[in-house]
Amino acid sequence: MAKGDPGVTTTRGRRAAPRAKRTAATAGGDPELVQLLTPAGERVESAFGPDGTEYRVDFTDEEYRGLYRDLVLVRKLDAEATALQRQGELGLWASLLGQEAAQVGSGRALRSQDMAFPTYREHGVLYCRGIDPIMPLGLFRGVDQGGWDPNEFKFNMYTIVIGAQTLHATGYAMGVHMDGKTGGDDGEAVIAYFGDGATSQGDVNEAFVWASVFNAPLVFFCQNNQYAISEPLERQTRVPLYQRARGFGFPGVRVDGNDVLASYAVTRHALDNARHGQGPSLIEAYTYRMGAHTTSDDPTRYRIASEVEAWQAKDPIARMKAFLEKQKIADGSFFAEVDEQARAESVHLRERVLAMPNPEPVSMFDHVYPHGSPELDEQRVQFSRYLESFEGSAH
Repeated sequence: MAKGDPGVTTTRGRRAAPRAKRTAATAGGDPELVQLLTPAGERVESAFGPDGTEYRVDFTDEEYRGLYRDLVLVRKLDAEATALQRQGELGLWASLLGQEAAQVGSGRALRSQDMAFPTYREHGVLYCRGIDPIMPLGLFRGVDQGGWDPNEFKFNMYTIVIGAQTLHATGYAMGVHMDGKTGGDDGEAVIAYFGDGATSQGDVNEAFVWASVFNAPLVFFCQNNQYAISEPLERQTRVPLYQRARGFGFPGVRVDGNDVLASYAVTRHALDNARHGQGPSLIEAYTYRMGAHTTSDDPTRYRIASEVEAWQAKDPIARMKAFLEKQKIADGSFFAEVDEQARAESVHLRERVLAMPNPEPVSMFDHVYPHGSPELDEQRVQFSRYLESFEGSAH
């Protein structure tokens, strides 16, 4: 789905009603939050970041509807994966519930040549990059290591080690810069996703240093969902996370992570700056993890119901739906059609997961090294003998 550029006014399609222009100081009552769509679904014409940058979007009605469709489909597929895990069909699942706008907005802001480095929760970005949603489920079912080609989709493999992908992204971005692939509209940019808890990791801070001093074309995208597993944000930092960028020598901005329009605008601006050779930046997408950290977590042990209810009032899908209804961009038949598509795709996803064949245990040795190794061959032989020892026994 093509998207318009922030900061560029066009006349494509029927325009929504005129909106008020706001600064970050008035948007949503938070002086540090870039917001273009309020929780009530009211459209804001533009908002300003802490450095005076003006953020705006100008989409056609079809593009607005497309963003809503993305949000609904991503949430439904994620819910299906959670249900599959609860029924014993996946070993684990890291839900993105509540973070759809941050992921869809930033994912749709990527150009085809840009490279993304995810954690293990960026299912929405994966969807926006055109990757079959079955792919991460194979990983969490334990039948493969994730089946997509990072070079084809410009989306790296999921990273389980907290924060490690920021160093991978920094090295990749340094290579892009050294290869002379920056400096114009067709330049390449890189984005690295991580959570608020990862900002306490040494890897992330080292990535900040290297990206800054080597002017890497990299956008650090922090989804601040308020909890590093069970540790609240105040246990991670004494200042807003986006302000940390200043100490490393590059700009930072906080965006309403439940606002898909603002997430798109801020990310597209940062990526365009990177591709033009203006170096790294940090985006703090201020959002909330509505569910558990993973399906092995019980969030009721460390947060209260009233807090969750307060964030439910800021739901990214509900606000986008309210906007479409108020501006008469979509009607009941459209919402029903999207819901039916989401239901059908989730059923299809379930059927495909259940049909996945179980891999042979020795296949774990197949793709460790491109040309094999004597040590690995010996391990394969020993493991095969171990498996054969159970044949015909009572074990």
